[in-house]
Amino acid sequence: MEDRLDDPTTGEEASRRRGGQVLFALLFFGLSVVLLALIGEQTKWVARSKIYTQPGFWPAIALGGMVLFTGLHLRLQIRARAEQRRQQMPNLPLQSASLASAFTPDERREGFNWLHPFEYAAYFMIYVNAVPIIGFLISSMIFAPLLLYRFGYRKRFHLWIGVMFAIATVVMFKGFLSVKIPGALIYEILPGALRNFFILNF
Repeated sequence: MEDRLDDPTTGEEASRRRGGQVLFALLFFGLSVVLLALIGEQTKWVARSKIYTQPGFWPAIALGGMVLFTGLHLRLQIRARAEQRRQQMPNLPLQSASLASAFTPDERREGFNWLHPFEYAAYFMIYVNAVPIIGFLISSMIFAPLLLYRFGYRKRFHLWIGVMFAIATVVMFKGFLSVKIPGALIYEILPGALRNFFILNF
């Protein structure tokens, strides 16, 4: 088969491969505009100094270039999406390229994929804040199987593996490595000797 330098994909497959480009261009363009708008607050104007020696001159040139070229890139991506739509559905009336029409389902789906790291960062923050309240052991025994469930491992066997992994992790960190982790508030309800045991080991 003859090798081709251009992209042979068309239609739905090409749309999936281009998913996220409009969103990325829009976000980068917005960031560039914000940074350029704030340059007056982040740099100073030095009196009786040549313009090219001003602290904000070269940053302004760089940010101006970012705004210009990301704006052009965003415009080209919007036009490319409009042309792609006309090729896929030639019977549709001719419409001008717009940002709203460029956000196809693939574009929105890709945007949601970008939010996944924030989901797991939220899990981590909840876990960190739960440890001082309900303890390292109980927090780990809750969050380990929950994360396995979120990953798609939903059989009872897999969830019990998560619980056992959590217990082994706590024993290793607290028992063998003697990592200093603050005692939980829930341990305060335990009797004296048992309370000290859980604070030291769990």
